[in-house]
Amino acid sequence: MNPQPSEHIWWLASRASGLVAIALITASVLLGLAMASKRFRSPGLPRVLNALHEQLAVAGLVAIGAHGATLLGDPWLRPGLDGVALPFAIDYRPGFVAAGIVGGYLAAALGLSYYARKRVGTKRWRNAHRYIVVAWGLSLVHALGAGTDAAIPAVRWALLAPVPVALALVVARFLPKRENPAWAAKPRRVPATLTSGPATSAAD
Repeated sequence: MNPQPSEHIWWLASRASGLVAIALITASVLLGLAMASKRFRSPGLPRVLNALHEQLAVAGLVAIGAHGATLLGDPWLRPGLDGVALPFAIDYRPGFVAAGIVGGYLAAALGLSYYARKRVGTKRWRNAHRYIVVAWGLSLVHALGAGTDAAIPAVRWALLAPVPVALALVVARFLPKRENPAWAAKPRRVPATLTSGPATSAAD
């Protein structure tokens, strides 16, 4: 007899929220790395991308919270609050689960610190925010090692595919930027009163 989905509702909800969380965090990190390269020259685009980056990050944190909360109701795993909140407190693949817990805390701390950046100092906040990539890496380790869906080739490759993209964006961040003539700064126009005076006196 095939198991009924209703008998595993908490497990299914946890799987779904976990996949949504890793997808949102991945999109947020890739967009953040692309923005850090400062190669967007279209006026107004950085502001739109920054808003999208913020929304993806917040939605990802909500999905991480839902992923942990729905695990509490899983009648087979029965992690308890300690198993969800404390690294190595669960018997099920403790190392991989711990990577997810630490990654979740790190993502929350670095992501939510955006709203306190003026208090901690923008430069200091930016330096700390770069480590969000570490949180993403830990989340990938968790998803690949603890997630049952990682055994599906399509899911596994979907998790790994953004890695080379992220590496390329990190490298591009440190490459010299090529000036785009279409957006090059136009020379400032000098008022006629400043150029005509000396020329007239010389002619005299």
